[in-house]
Amino acid sequence: MNVYRLAFGITTVALLGSASGARLTDRLSGVHERFLENRREALPALSDPYGIPSAARVVIESSRESMRDSTPWKRNVAATVFWVGELPTENNPTPNNKSAWDQNWQENFGGYDQPDHRNGWAPAGFTPQLNPFYIALPYNDVAKGGVHRPEASEVIPWFWEDYRGDGISVCKGRWVAIHHAGQVCYAQWEDVGPFEVDHWQYVFGNESPRSNQNQSAGIDISPAVRDFLKLRSGERVEWRFMDEQQVPVGPWRDWTGRLALPQP
Repeated sequence: MNVYRLAFGITTVALLGSASGARLTDRLSGVHERFLENRREALPALSDPYGIPSAARVVIESSRESMRDSTPWKRNVAATVFWVGELPTENNPTPNNKSAWDQNWQENFGGYDQPDHRNGWAPAGFTPQLNPFYIALPYNDVAKGGVHRPEASEVIPWFWEDYRGDGISVCKGRWVAIHHAGQVCYAQWEDVGPFEVDHWQYVFGNESPRSNQNQSAGIDISPAVRDFLKLRSGERVEWRFMDEQQVPVGPWRDWTGRLALPQP
């Protein structure tokens, strides 16, 4: 029997038996109010300091398990190379001195991530202040106006786990694994592209990347990722999201401006 129904019945009998002279409707009203008060006290708080509904706790725990155990690989995806500070071209009309989530990306990175002159995994000439293992995917969870896209909380598995308010991306910095020819590289999601900004059906679903002038590319990779995987722009890869705890030790971890490990 439902615990609330049982409590309601016991309380009803007790009050109806002890109260005399009161109208039946008044007695029932009092019992009902006491039942509602008891139920309110039994329910968890509806929000925490970040305004996350308590019901989302279940979603958070579920998403953690899903990310660790069953995040599928996106297979046969064309990968193109891009880099911090890249100037606009016919095939890449958006300059990369800024990212979708960092208006001072090149400055914060420490300079131009020169793709052709390298020092190990880093550009020659300076030590990056941000992780040189980065990627872009064609979805921005923050729309114009600084609010999250209406579908974001439903399609991003870790949305409520990382949610910190309007205008703060829950995608920036997320880890992915990229596989090519027997090698797996790990990188962080730091920009949006190629070309698309709202293709959640591909990034979080089962659709293929939309057609575009770069061989329908579905992921942009940095020069460090390119070099680690030994691939050329346009070649096919597999990728998937990773929980940070799954990411192994490597040149991509705990980047704090240290010298890049030499390329093997």
